[in-house]
Amino acid sequence: MRICVFGAGAIGGLMAARLARKGEAEVTIIARGPHLAAMQERGLTLVSGEERFTVRPRCVATAEEAGPQDYVLVTLKAHSLPAAARQMQPLLGPETAIVSAVNGIPWWYFHGLDGPYRDRRVASVDPDGTVWDLLPPRRAIGCIVYPAAEVTEPGVVEHSYGDRFSLGEPDGSRSERALRLSEALIAAGFKAPVRPRIRDEIWIKLWGNLAFNPISALTTATLDVLTADPGQREVARQMMLEAQAIGEALGVRFGIDVDKRIAGAAEVGVHKTSMLQDLERGRPMEIDALLGVVVEFAELTGLPAPTCRTVLHLVRARARAAGCY
Repeated sequence: MRICVFGAGAIGGLMAARLARKGEAEVTIIARGPHLAAMQERGLTLVSGEERFTVRPRCVATAEEAGPQDYVLVTLKAHSLPAAARQMQPLLGPETAIVSAVNGIPWWYFHGLDGPYRDRRVASVDPDGTVWDLLPPRRAIGCIVYPAAEVTEPGVVEHSYGDRFSLGEPDGSRSERALRLSEALIAAGFKAPVRPRIRDEIWIKLWGNLAFNPISALTTATLDVLTADPGQREVARQMMLEAQAIGEALGVRFGIDVDKRIAGAAEVGVHKTSMLQDLERGRPMEIDALLGVVVEFAELTGLPAPTCRTVLHLVRARARAAGCY
């Protein structure tokens, strides 16, 4: 089994390290800059609690060097995907699966979905259809990322919590390719269930991200502060209720209520959201994949989303002022 991790930062590095240590898959990492140089020279080191080990998977700079793969694990930020889709073409053989471990609503969301929106393209994450055309949705396997990890220095990934990567085919089937990938990830030490309704799980994760991420970027609050402050908590809750109505109009089932979802975020404690981290570091922020898409779907379903719209306008302005949008 040939598995390529495209964009091997923290999460990609975590997956690659454990898969490579197991040794049952031929793992290739595509990376760049000092991180790539360090991995080529010293290997990839994973630190997880008391555990520390180094592996030496194949590490290259381009898809041409890697060649066709069975699976391509895409662990990029959503806004990087249109450009990456062009670079990924040499990785794609006739049966190559694209495993989209990307935050937010994926480009393939409406692929094969029963109802009036079947095969509709999502403008917020794929504005000109580039990703849909270059990475056809038939190749896609959904993947929800739960672990947290960080590249602490070039070639070193520190894993802080979580071990689950939920998988799912857009059509809900337990396909052979999804089951094979699940088995490989489980053998590597992860939990990797194949879900029949992967979109439900996409929304449960998005449910928090669409509110906590932009609010934190506006207020600089960590999750413990954001969820404890009555004003910020109420704005987040209202955004989440608006999004729930939109998701349910699209056929999504929410297995928990909004207050339980907020309580789960509060339990994370002193944590900076990814959007706040990107703002502080001057990097592009995942605004459209996390919140812009919710407003797009509000327009699609004809539902109001006034709080989501207001926060979207504000966080876009904040990002533009910081050079992050």
